Amino acid sequence: MVTVKNPILCGFYPDPSICRAGEDYYIVNSSFVYGPGVPVFHSRDLAHWEQIGNILDRKEQLPVKGSEISEGIYAPTIRYYNGTFYMITTNVSYGGNFIVTAKNPAGPWSDPYYLGEEAPGIDPSLFFDDDGKCYYCGTRPNPEGVRYNGDWEIWVQELDLNTMKLVGESMAIWKGAVKDVIWPEGPHLYKIDGYYYLMHAEGGTGPEHSISIARSKKLFQWFEGCPRNPIFTHRNLGMDYPVVYAGHGDLVDDGHGNWYVVMLASRPCERHSSMGRETFLAKVTWENGWPVIAEGVGHLEEELEIPMEECRLTEEVGASDYIQFWDAKLDKRLVSIESLNGETYSLTERAGMLRLYNRKERIADKNNCAYFGIRQKSYQFYAETGVEFEPVQEKETAGMVLYQNHANHLRMEIMRRDGRKCFAVTSCIQGEEKIISVTPMDGNEKITRIRILCDRQKACVWIQTGEEWILCAKDISLLPYTTEEAGGFVGCTIGMYASANGVESQNHADFGWFLQKAL
Repeated sequence: MVTVKNPILCGFYPDPSICRAGEDYYIVNSSFVYGPGVPVFHSRDLAHWEQIGNILDRKEQLPVKGSEISEGIYAPTIRYYNGTFYMITTNVSYGGNFIVTAKNPAGPWSDPYYLGEEAPGIDPSLFFDDDGKCYYCGTRPNPEGVRYNGDWEIWVQELDLNTMKLVGESMAIWKGAVKDVIWPEGPHLYKIDGYYYLMHAEGGTGPEHSISIARSKKLFQWFEGCPRNPIFTHRNLGMDYPVVYAGHGDLVDDGHGNWYVVMLASRPCERHSSMGRETFLAKVTWENGWPVIAEGVGHLEEELEIPMEECRLTEEVGASDYIQFWDAKLDKRLVSIESLNGETYSLTERAGMLRLYNRKERIADKNNCAYFGIRQKSYQFYAETGVEFEPVQEKETAGMVLYQNHANHLRMEIMRRDGRKCFAVTSCIQGEEKIISVTPMDGNEKITRIRILCDRQKACVWIQTGEEWILCAKDISLLPYTTEEAGGFVGCTIGMYASANGVESQNHADFGWFLQKAL
């Protein structure tokens, strides 16, 4: 037996999809405009996970230039068939639905095969039938006319794997379990004991989120809903329950008769979610031909025992991260906005340091600025970096950012103001910027340590230039940087940043490490 601790992926890892290849399990998640896109995780016991790569790690795979952070890549599905891994997803910023393939899930993955106007809608998935045929399953607006926001349907069509094109006729097979349902989405097809099963989410990705299921003996006909639909939700537990928004599930079996489901859910703090939607696991049993999620419990559990042999991994994901810069490539946990642009950084100019260039682009705009961060994973943590930076012009800044989106973030920056070097903490809330504090920096020490300590929805910011830590700002409210206040579909990231804020600059900042530690 092995003990699974939920969430199995802490932080902003929404819309999980899972597949099994032999004894190995793989999960992918939505990444929106963050690059590289679609992180991929591996496990052999469903309890311990390692990130083995990012699927969309090249510019040609991730065209999202100028997009808001919650646009881009939606709801990927990963499947394994006959020696090949397939990932299908939607780029809502460019091109729509597309597929990439790989022999090794760690990569490299192919360039996108776009499905074009023949595949409208979002949240596509793939299903491989017993005869080897592949089918596309996705969502689209009501073709008879959208009567209300979220009036969509789920449809299927055959996919030719040789041409990567849809062939034959498409057919709507399900609308959702509830009358006048909104947003039937995230559909996944399975064939179990002679039935085709369609698992999907409905009710929107917020408080009314849920999982429903339908089945049919034939693929191309209207499906029959489970009489217990929705088969899983936390909507009835209230907003003060520690885990909310549960839904968007994907089934997997272990090859020995045991079934599980991964799904998204949020852990709010003061009814606000800074970490967005995370990945959880639950056990599944079957009664009268229908799945039962978390039998006898009815909600996501903090811990569950499953009948697998424990398999620990060398680089397991956890609630804390410590990143150094001695390797030739960026750590796979780091993400940037839009893409990993080689013009924004260097790992070779100075050994063991991440050099960020002071380019014109600002994090307060929709662009590919010099920012590299990791996902916030706890409500009680501190994040720290060490940076060497000497601002020459008053527009040049470098430091750390807690980032929800371009209009809602908290900046902690070294800069030059009125001719003097200083450290400023600046809030950006709904696009309005306010300097919270300015701390003079008169020391001659090269490296400055910047630390933010977050305790629930409050934060303090410190710097250290010698032996002494200086408190620069305290009791900063973090509520503006939550999904409920800022909107969108992402959680916070926190990371390193440099900019010349609209002017030309030849300057740079060198970062020695980045640490996020749960308390």
